[in-house]
Amino acid sequence: MTTVALLAAAWTLIPHSTEHTVVTMRDYPIQPVPFTAVKIDDAFWKPRIETNRTVTIPYAFQQCEEHGRVKSFEYAAQQLQGQDPTGKPMPVYPFDDTDIYKTIEGASYSLNVHPDKKLEDYVDLLIAKIGAAQEPDGYLYTARTINPKKPHEWSGAERWVNEEEQSHELYNLGHLYEAAVAHHQATGKKTLLDIAVKTADLLVKTFGPGKRKIWPGHEIIETGLAKMYRETGKREYLELAQFMIECRGGKGEYWQAHKPVLEQDEAVGHAVRAAYLYAGVADVAALTGQPQYIETIDKIWHNAVEKKLYITGGIGATGGGEAFGANFDLPNQSAYAETCAAIANDYWNQRQFLLHGDAKYVDVFERTLYNGMLSGVGLEGKSFFYANPLATSGHYKRSPWFACSCCPTNVVRFIASVPGYVYGVRESDLFVNLYVGSTAEVKMPKGRTLRVKQETQYPWDGKVTLTVDPSTKKKYAVRLRIPGWAREEASPGGLYSFADKSGKTYSAKLNGKAIKGTLKDGYLVVDRVWSKGDKVELDLPMPVRKVVARDEVQANRDRIAFQRGPIVYCAEGIDNPNREVRDLVVAKGAEFKTVSEPDTLKGIVALTGKADRVLRNEDGSIDRTPVTLKLIPYCTWDNRGMSPMAVWLPTTPEGAHVLPKVRPVYSTAKVSVSGRPTRPDAVNDLKSVKRSRDEGDFMHWWPTKGTTETVTYTFEKPQTFKSSGVFWFDDTGVGECRVPASWKLLYKAPDGSWQPVKTASSYGVGLDTMNNVSFEPVTATAFRIEVSLQKNWSAGIQQWVLE
Repeated sequence: MTTVALLAAAWTLIPHSTEHTVVTMRDYPIQPVPFTAVKIDDAFWKPRIETNRTVTIPYAFQQCEEHGRVKSFEYAAQQLQGQDPTGKPMPVYPFDDTDIYKTIEGASYSLNVHPDKKLEDYVDLLIAKIGAAQEPDGYLYTARTINPKKPHEWSGAERWVNEEEQSHELYNLGHLYEAAVAHHQATGKKTLLDIAVKTADLLVKTFGPGKRKIWPGHEIIETGLAKMYRETGKREYLELAQFMIECRGGKGEYWQAHKPVLEQDEAVGHAVRAAYLYAGVADVAALTGQPQYIETIDKIWHNAVEKKLYITGGIGATGGGEAFGANFDLPNQSAYAETCAAIANDYWNQRQFLLHGDAKYVDVFERTLYNGMLSGVGLEGKSFFYANPLATSGHYKRSPWFACSCCPTNVVRFIASVPGYVYGVRESDLFVNLYVGSTAEVKMPKGRTLRVKQETQYPWDGKVTLTVDPSTKKKYAVRLRIPGWAREEASPGGLYSFADKSGKTYSAKLNGKAIKGTLKDGYLVVDRVWSKGDKVELDLPMPVRKVVARDEVQANRDRIAFQRGPIVYCAEGIDNPNREVRDLVVAKGAEFKTVSEPDTLKGIVALTGKADRVLRNEDGSIDRTPVTLKLIPYCTWDNRGMSPMAVWLPTTPEGAHVLPKVRPVYSTAKVSVSGRPTRPDAVNDLKSVKRSRDEGDFMHWWPTKGTTETVTYTFEKPQTFKSSGVFWFDDTGVGECRVPASWKLLYKAPDGSWQPVKTASSYGVGLDTMNNVSFEPVTATAFRIEVSLQKNWSAGIQQWVLE
């Protein structure tokens, strides 16, 4: 049966708390087994979920208190009570309210599986504050309510008028709806749901056919309204979600509003917003049965996965706009790959699976889950990545929090919900999607139950035992996902492939006898009458695999990455000689072995093998020194302090960071840069640069624009130079850095003042070249370049040379 036919036929009962009426409605042909029915006792996931519960959730609430998120609701309530708002600070961002909502959502999931009176009471207190900040007609947006005469600068003069660009009024509500539904289902309480219903009813009165037209500048309200429809049975919420989707068109790609949704066929713009939109379109497609929506997001999915997906599952290549780049433009060092985008990508791929029942969507989900999502939170649960680059010179580190804290609070809610992605059910089919040590009570048709127990050391070992106990003897089709990496498919569509064949294949046994069957949509189907205690043994061999990218991915030509099972590996300086990895070359045929390290990074399987460290002689020839290279799971990097890191390793010296045996004097200088630059030490790290756009290690001032900035070299003793050169960074087409308007070279005089050098040549600002300038020899302890940025543009430097 086709997906469209399934959608037309799929009518399902949506479970609610006992306080709410069960509503019958069309929905996804496959339904996820709820996280409340899956009890995880897995050595990998259980401690991570417990850390999220005991550390990250309380920490997120604490940070929301300390950074004014809670105060915003209190100030809004005071305004509604007639108190003078003068002097009450606005939220830093108008979407700061969502940090409260997302953390409540994560706390609700946690409360459902692990009752905690103290946490529940605190959540109740927050909900009361949220309710007190809601205006009488249902409007809820502290960035305006605190001071309606002078709201947040992003908010616009009136309600909703700036929503399509930056007010985030609907974005806030989308996260409120997701939290409200989670809280209601977890606790049975309607306190937050009632607040959400009041806001949703206001939206229905305000927007829709014959009323005001609107589309959200930052999507997520679409999935929120779909959840509200499921929870309340109010079809007008679903109709409003569809209306907002269909209002798009005639604006920019950044908001996915450049074309009507049904005319779009490429993943573009802000990656988080995009994936939330595609997830919302999937929800509306499932709930309305409209096949044209499915056709649209299927096209976009192929573009995203086959041309714009990082090997870690990250999406959004560029920091400029936090956006998708061009096809195959996947830089490593400057990769943005926001944690929120990884989470949104998983939400989208989960829905693609629920629509189609194809394992390829779960393959992408799993890749993102174990790599690009999980890297976003430190092992201790209190440090975070916003962006997740695939290489660094050692200047990038986790942060305890962010002014824009969308990523930490998104991690809170997502990790708490992981048990809900293990299984899916369609009629008498049970889909086993993730291999996680656990027990589950799965509701099947006609009131029957399947109790499923998984025993495994996944992702470190591919052996999985499933014990199936049906409530009554009945024929069911248990569909075991055979991951792409176990079927010689590195990624759907061939963006990545394995450099060689593994020579090992998966196998399965039922009650000790080999299962003979064929794959269907990536699943091994065991269709039989099940009896209590039936046991399936699945063996997914996990050899170390070398991965290569399509040749169109310029950043990864003549490079390889390493993967074992679902885990992508990286080299981190802290494990390797000289705390460096960028000067290493790995032969294509090099063999790597596994090393179990239970005491490292809370337990990992590491990889070790041979590589060459390369240095350049004065005559230009290359010296190669054999070294032992250690690789760790990408999701665990930067948990032991800053050091260089790389996922993609060069197979030739041309791709390595080759240092000269004799280092020039300027490379030993102490570097200081004005403002708040990124990677200041990159300017004298001696890397080889060919293009201004090269995505290697560079320094930039973004998002600062139009200012005058400085870079200073300071030496321990006076040095004499007579020429200088600057290779500018410029990311035209993907970011907001351009060559500067002008620059000049200064030296520090004996009296401490900065004096210009006497030059007979001009200061160049050319692209893709070293802009050299000669001057009368100067002896000094410090030299400085003064850079005037173009109006409305930032700037950056690949290399600054003094000779």
